[in-house]
Amino acid sequence: MTTDQPGEIKPGDIYEDCSFHPVLCTYINDGDEIGGISLIDASSPRACSLSGCGVIKLSIADVIVARADWPAYQARRKEELAAEQDPTTA
Repeated sequence: MTTDQPGEIKPGDIYEDCSFHPVLCTYINDGDEIGGISLIDASSPRACSLSGCGVIKLSIADVIVARADWPAYQARRKEELAAEQDPTTA
């Protein structure tokens, strides 16, 4: 299970965006827009809203798991998010 790491995200940190990509943070604008480079496919800019997108700070271990089997990681994260949003699955 992927766990939100403690602390504020800042440039140089790794976070998970709305599409579950591990992203190397390169900037934060106006305290809400966060962006960077995907550590899955190097796509950029990958931008999200800190207040509206459910961005979480990731560990290096999470990135390694995601890179090892991207389709499985993405499917697992979608299931985890659905379970978090559905109180009947608890």
